[in-house]
Amino acid sequence: MGAEPERDRLLRLIADYVLEHGIAGMTLRGLGGAIGTNNRMLLYYFGSKEQLIAQALGEAAQRFPAFTAGMAALDEPGVPLVDRLQAAWRGIAAPENLPFLRLFFEIFGQAAHNPGRFDGFLARVGHDWTNQVAKALEAEGVPAAEAAALGREIVAVWRGLQFDLLSTGDADAVAASYAGTADAFAQRCEAAARRGARS
Repeated sequence: MGAEPERDRLLRLIADYVLEHGIAGMTLRGLGGAIGTNNRMLLYYFGSKEQLIAQALGEAAQRFPAFTAGMAALDEPGVPLVDRLQAAWRGIAAPENLPFLRLFFEIFGQAAHNPGRFDGFLARVGHDWTNQVAKALEAEGVPAAEAAALGREIVAVWRGLQFDLLSTGDADAVAASYAGTADAFAQRCEAAARRGARS
């Protein structure tokens, strides 16, 4: 097996660093010193600090397969919607995801306070999960407009639950609070599908 390409090696080390330390006080000079390179090489390989952080977030995300498994559970055929919504949350809230959740909210806060700095990240955060949930609801027969609105609401609840999980550390209480909400969402989706079938 050949040697790991230098850019890939650096990206792996950068992801290690931001997962452990976050980005708030990070400078390219300090990062370079911590991972055995310098700021010029980081700019050469990644273009800018913002691009470096965005790529590091993508690299870090790949280390947390529970997220992918949780979202994939939404599309499980033959499984009641309420169970799929619960499975999605279990995947999101898996204990091994906590370092990524902390990084996610830190970058989200930076993006919200610095318009233009992480626009691509905000666009993905704002749409990717919502679109995936809406698609799963449409497959249940929910009309497209209602599926989009419900998808946005479900993802908003998940974001709030993630914040609750990080701030309290009480995974069982957070899961219990979601149980009734997931059931209510499933009932609303079923009602929307029935209305859609009649129209």
